[in-house]
Amino acid sequence: MEYKDYYKILGVDRGADQDAIKRAYRKLARKFHPDVSKEVDAEARFKEVNEANEVLKDPEKRAAYDALGSGWQAGDEFRPPPGYGAAGGPAGGGWQQRAERMSPEEAAQFSDFFSSIFGDLGGFGGRGGGMGGGTGGGRGGFSARGSDQTARVRISLEDAYHGATRQLSLEVPEADEKGRVRLATRTLNVRIPPGVTEGQQIRLAGQAGGGIGGGEPGDLYLEVEFAPHPVFRAEGRDINLRLPIAPWEAALGATLSVPTLGGKVSLKIPAGAQSNQRLRLKGRGLPGKTAGDAYVQLEIVNPPATDASEKAAFEQLAERFRAFNPRAKLGV
Repeated sequence: MEYKDYYKILGVDRGADQDAIKRAYRKLARKFHPDVSKEVDAEARFKEVNEANEVLKDPEKRAAYDALGSGWQAGDEFRPPPGYGAAGGPAGGGWQQRAERMSPEEAAQFSDFFSSIFGDLGGFGGRGGGMGGGTGGGRGGFSARGSDQTARVRISLEDAYHGATRQLSLEVPEADEKGRVRLATRTLNVRIPPGVTEGQQIRLAGQAGGGIGGGEPGDLYLEVEFAPHPVFRAEGRDINLRLPIAPWEAALGATLSVPTLGGKVSLKIPAGAQSNQRLRLKGRGLPGKTAGDAYVQLEIVNPPATDASEKAAFEQLAERFRAFNPRAKLGV
């Protein structure tokens, strides 16, 4: 079914108060009333206007509609989230009483989209759908689970390795007394588990937007993002770093102290090592059921030659390896 933008139908913005909604409805109802309008699609437009007003004039229905989010566009293919409509459980008492007072002609004015959110009011006689199976709380006697929310949390690689507790201030949607959804600031203490990877989501049950009519709140999903690190770079659970070494350490081999997220370890550099050669430290990446590895990329760094004796040492080296051509593969 197609998503209906009730705000667009009435020509008001999402922050409109009840007076603005009432004025917009009255204007459009007069314009499209089938008894007086000469518009070709007057009857269909009149039904749309009535349906939009039915939702937006009621604070709880409006809050339930707003909980679907603002990312929808009119005409988008729509499927109700879990907890909405007939699939969500039996109708609440308030909805059932409302349905019993409505005639079949009145019920026919509502679209499938309306029924998918607020229950099957077209059937009556006990078939109502309802919001999330709620039976109490709120004037309408229905309830709806709050919408889930996603936020990003930036942490250091050290926090990802060891785990940490972070205090976060987040804005979550909450319905005010008029049913309008506003953003409220909430402070949370969040436990970052050891071994979390970039892009992983941490679920905080019940920490997102509040429910409607006493419905349970939604879940908050924190998507992990790593802050840039001066030494390490993460790829999944593997950790990469560049290790500068001296020419003689590369030529002769050496055992060097190397930093890792878990502390310093010894690494054996093989004789004849070359720049960009990669060496693996197994299990020295981020922890997990299968721990990641640390990959050390060698980078040969020459010492400075600033005085006569240092220059003489390089000249002797050049003389000793006169037959060595590092550009032989280039044919020059």
